[in-house]
Amino acid sequence: MNASVEALGKRAARRVLGLPEWCRLLYLDYRRYRAAGRSVVATVFLSQGFWASCVYRSCHALVDWMPGGLPRAAAKTLAAILQKLIEIVTGICLPRDAEIGGGLYLPSFGAVILGRGSIGENCTIEQNVTLGIAGRGEERGRPTIGNRVFIGAGAMIVGKIMIGDDAYIFPGSVVTRPVPPRAVVIGYPARISSYDGSFDWIVYDEMEHDPQRRESLDKRSSGA
Repeated sequence: MNASVEALGKRAARRVLGLPEWCRLLYLDYRRYRAAGRSVVATVFLSQGFWASCVYRSCHALVDWMPGGLPRAAAKTLAAILQKLIEIVTGICLPRDAEIGGGLYLPSFGAVILGRGSIGENCTIEQNVTLGIAGRGEERGRPTIGNRVFIGAGAMIVGKIMIGDDAYIFPGSVVTRPVPPRAVVIGYPARISSYDGSFDWIVYDEMEHDPQRRESLDKRSSGA
């Protein structure tokens, strides 16, 4: 990321101060596309992933803001319609009641199905990815994705498992077991090939100064 892009991010950040939380999160999503080198026009008008984020963030906030009873029921109905429309247009399913941190980056068109689980900050999810429910009894559930995770094209992550911070899920992998922080996993079933992490694949504003990322890098260097 060059200096001019970073400076632009800082100036824009000052302009969003005081706006609602969902606007701040959507702005962080937008900045991921800009940090990846996309222009304003390409991000806003040509990036289906960003369209999906816009609908998800606004619907999530709308339903949470509405009081109970009929107003919330109406908001849920409107959100369901909007989300179905964006699924048809983009092929991307971001359930309104999922919990997704800021900086979500969906670089490619179509076939992204995310369940009603939790996804951390500054994650990248490529095309043809599924995060699904699996298991029985108390073990049944959906995956929880940590911060700064890269999920490659065609990957499938299912079950009540945790994907640790800075993990890299290799394209085409099928993950059914927990993945430690900074692990790189590959195959079917996925196995750990290294602990190099996703550091070379996740780009966002001022990442060099992110204390959590720096701490994770230090742990990788020390072999912790």
